[in-house]
Amino acid sequence: MTLGPLEYTVIGFEGNRFDGSIADELQRVIDEGVIRLVDAVVIIKSADGETLIAELDNKDDPRFARFAPLLSGLAGLFTPEDIQSIADDLPINTSGLAVLFEHRWAERLKDAIAASGGFLVSRTTVPPEILEALNAELDAAAA
Repeated sequence: MTLGPLEYTVIGFEGNRFDGSIADELQRVIDEGVIRLVDAVVIIKSADGETLIAELDNKDDPRFARFAPLLSGLAGLFTPEDIQSIADDLPINTSGLAVLFEHRWAERLKDAIAASGGFLVSRTTVPPEILEALNAELDAAAA
């Protein structure tokens, strides 16, 4: 299997209030063919800074039960070093859902670029804080 562009995102939940409710929206974008979930892990950092890696396949835990349909076929590409790096960056008393996904929408574009002799020069994701400021400016201008 050839993978298209990959990205990982870490979604934080202050106070370790991860409840799994975002699984429904992940399922929707997977079903629509926008992304393919490649790997997912939950990391919990306690108030004293201790970390725990939670297994998303624990169907007995209500926080993870909604993820069951998403877990088949995951490639498990996060390394222990990746997980440790994510854990190190998590604030204390925060849970983080790390998802590694393939941009399915870009698969045909990738093929078209290659077929035309083109190649990717660079790709950058706009940092969340800049996107937040931009959205605030756009909201203010629209008001």
